[in-house]
Amino acid sequence: MCDDSNMARKQVLRALPADWQVSITEAGDGRQGLDAIRRGLGQVVLLDLTMPEMDGYQVLSAIRAEGLQAQVIVISGDVQEEALRRVRELGALAFLKKPFDQDELRQTLDQLGLLNASGQAQVAVRPEPTTEISFRDAFRETVNVAIGRAAALIAKVLGVFVQLPVPNVNILEVGELHMALMDAGNCNQLTAICQGFIGSGIAGEALLMFHDSEIADMAQLMQRQGAEYSDLEMLLDLSSVLIGACLSSIADQIDVVFSQGHPQILGQHAAIDELIRVNRQRWKKTLAVEISYSLEGHDIHFDLLLLFTEDSIERLTHKLAYLMS
Repeated sequence: MCDDSNMARKQVLRALPADWQVSITEAGDGRQGLDAIRRGLGQVVLLDLTMPEMDGYQVLSAIRAEGLQAQVIVISGDVQEEALRRVRELGALAFLKKPFDQDELRQTLDQLGLLNASGQAQVAVRPEPTTEISFRDAFRETVNVAIGRAAALIAKVLGVFVQLPVPNVNILEVGELHMALMDAGNCNQLTAICQGFIGSGIAGEALLMFHDSEIADMAQLMQRQGAEYSDLEMLLDLSSVLIGACLSSIADQIDVVFSQGHPQILGQHAAIDELIRVNRQRWKKTLAVEISYSLEGHDIHFDLLLLFTEDSIERLTHKLAYLMS
């Protein structure tokens, strides 16, 4: 099992058929996973794609290049059609979309003939799922699924492959948050779009930032026609898709419904000061999610910052408790 998320590995471990006589090795990144495969510990590999050090695509490429004997099933939140095509081309036998269910995994293993494969270990050696899952890890995995779904929509809109990052999830003190926002505000070549959301005791702001030098290239990708469709209208439309998809996926996974405000341009960056001033009291401590998307083959990047109020953290913890247990 190769995944940088403790929670994801725990979910897979719980979902494996109890009667499957195999020894199990866990790896927290692609480099560790590839090393285990080289040592003969990965006849069957359950592989994530978005990981630090070495991602799943690189692991698959190395397995093929070195002629390693490993049968790979990808389990990932990156659900772009191009992602599915690439992993198949690199030799993966199947692709499961996160979150998956136990029956789906067993059915896949059975269809591939892996449950009755020869050369199994005679005695099952399984690590006990005793690792305590932190709130940060549980929420990061939830966000990981969400950004994958959002990327799939953006990929269709722009006709490109979106390179996904490992999301950063941190709880920031008010001073740290202000510094991060002011850094954004001090960039004269940045356009920022803000959209508020609230639901089931959870509230916050989504801030999407575009580099002005890249907007013309984005317009070309969107095949914008006619001067009446301005750059700002295009960015607002793109923001609605990206932010809406992320929030919708998070809401689905934790069983809440978010009401979203209209996306607004933070004009001339002075409005970032206003954003800080209005939210100063409820943002004394903030759950901040940083996501940096980039488009393959293009010098285009945009950053999404999801900011949840301090009061939201307790509610989110309650919603994620079943995943953390």
